Amino acid sequence: MMGIENKELDFCLLIPCYNNLEGLILSIDSVEYHSARFIIVVVDDGSKIPVTVKIIKEKIKNPYTLIVLRNEVNKGITNALNKGLKWIEENTDSKYVARLDCSDLCKNDRFLKQVDYMDKHPGTGLLGSWCEFENKNLFKYNYKTPTNHQAILKRAGYYPYKFPYAEDYAFFWQLIKIDHCHILAEFLVVCEINNEGISLKNRKKQFLSRMKVIYKYGTNPFYKVAGMVRIIALSLIPKRLALRLKNLMKT
Repeated sequence: MMGIENKELDFCLLIPCYNNLEGLILSIDSVEYHSARFIIVVVDDGSKIPVTVKIIKEKIKNPYTLIVLRNEVNKGITNALNKGLKWIEENTDSKYVARLDCSDLCKNDRFLKQVDYMDKHPGTGLLGSWCEFENKNLFKYNYKTPTNHQAILKRAGYYPYKFPYAEDYAFFWQLIKIDHCHILAEFLVVCEINNEGISLKNRKKQFLSRMKVIYKYGTNPFYKVAGMVRIIALSLIPKRLALRLKNLMKT
């Protein structure tokens, strides 16, 4: 969840979508919040069958306010996210922006807890949580991160285009360097592990982008080198083995 300078809506939920209407519906149906206090902004990044408000409303269980923006051709997730952020910035009075990917699920109290924390800690520029990773119910593992700002690392435009397949990673580094950040020590999101998803299909390119992010934004020489060595090591592990190791090490 990212803070912006608006006050009426509690937040806008930004969801990019490409040929995954089923996952989009699952994600939206997992959201629970006061319908008058937020809106959902979907960016259809050139799906073969265009996503429309009418199609979504026919399938979701709650009458949430929806905005659908569309790229006529696929331009990539970074472009889609920035298109959504630009629309939110220019057309809403939202206090915060939240992110969700198609097929990822929110626990029912995610936004209640995140909005409450952001309201009580107005100096926070980025708020995350622990999350569960799941592969079509075959296996899952819990992902826990440090919860204080110093351990996470030491308002930042739009998503950078220089780091393909690691746009969130790079954008959050930008925010972390200039704003206070926090992780809620609760599992508020379930993220899908999809072998055909963007991250796994472009795993090597994602690792390369992550190394570039660490090189650009890292400040401590030791942690900078350690981070790059860790990414190199991960990139050498076959995808299937990496998933199995994560499953074995779940907490």
